[in-house]
Amino acid sequence: MELEGRSAGGVAGGPAAGPGRSPGESALLDGWLQRGVGRGAGGGEAGACRPPVRQDPDSGPDYEALPAGATVTTHMVAGAVAGILEHCVMYPIDCVKTRMQSLQPDPAARYRNVLEALRRIIRTEGLWRPMRGLNVTATGAGPAHALYFACYEKLKKTLSDIIHPGGNSHIANGAAGCVATLLHDAAMNPVEVVKQRMQMYNSPYHRVTDCVRAVWQNEGAGAFYRSYTTQLAMNVPFQAIHFMTYEFLQEHFNPQRRYNPSSHVLSGACAGAVAAAATTPLDVCKTLLNTQESLALNSNITGHITGMASAFRTVYQVGGVTAYFRGVQARVIYQIPSTAIAWSVYEFFKYLITKRQEEWRAGK
Repeated sequence: MELEGRSAGGVAGGPAAGPGRSPGESALLDGWLQRGVGRGAGGGEAGACRPPVRQDPDSGPDYEALPAGATVTTHMVAGAVAGILEHCVMYPIDCVKTRMQSLQPDPAARYRNVLEALRRIIRTEGLWRPMRGLNVTATGAGPAHALYFACYEKLKKTLSDIIHPGGNSHIANGAAGCVATLLHDAAMNPVEVVKQRMQMYNSPYHRVTDCVRAVWQNEGAGAFYRSYTTQLAMNVPFQAIHFMTYEFLQEHFNPQRRYNPSSHVLSGACAGAVAAAATTPLDVCKTLLNTQESLALNSNITGHITGMASAFRTVYQVGGVTAYFRGVQARVIYQIPSTAIAWSVYEFFKYLITKRQEEWRAGK
């Protein structure tokens, strides 16, 4: 991610700053003028000679050279594209994860690993069965991730300027990720409820509208947010670990903070794996609250499970301590490419949109 507002000693880049330029910048500008670079000599606006973004020709595109162009709209568009691609590409693994977190699965839905689960689901239930519910997920992921990344970027910069002016603050990164999660989960929680009910083995729902109608009529509107507090309890630490790990790794793999696809992929994958493994018990409880798994309910309590404490008790009663880590393999396998895709796509589109905006402004 970019670190805006770096002080002296940061990455060189951006237009010359007018009065107060360093001797090196003045010399560079004089060189441009002597060579006739700029629009002033070409019939453009009088005095409109503006130097292009400075870059090291051997180092690839300089992400930090475009600090002022990454607007809120840019973050939202890049975030929406990243969220949709992330969920669509990884959806079959997400389906397997949901099933492997079942506390008392049907004998026909007991899987040893992710690959075996995918093969059996496709062989016994059809090629497109692992994709059921993808449409509602893609619909919700766009706005949820747009809010998520836009909020994160804004708060990260604001808090970093307060905590560590001109530099990077891990506290600011973690806090920004936590607040962004509140908006993301508010948009995605109803989607998660519908998606996970459609992913379960022998789900009675074949269409999203059937599931939404049944949940609304049988359990009320509150059912769509029954797992919201657990979702937050899981995602707040998940995102804090996720963002802090990502930014920490970026400092080591990409200290100049240029657009560097390989560093974004590696940092995102590692950050997702660490955060996923640490928060698996909360994800198991969230899945139980979303699905209201019938076998678990019949064997333990009557009615619906309605809170994190109740979910934790039920998970322990049904499967003991090991039940809290059901599906951990699928969850980590899902998160490694998922977060790698999300960060690489997000950083690419943010860079691309910002670059096009700067080129458009320079050409005006």
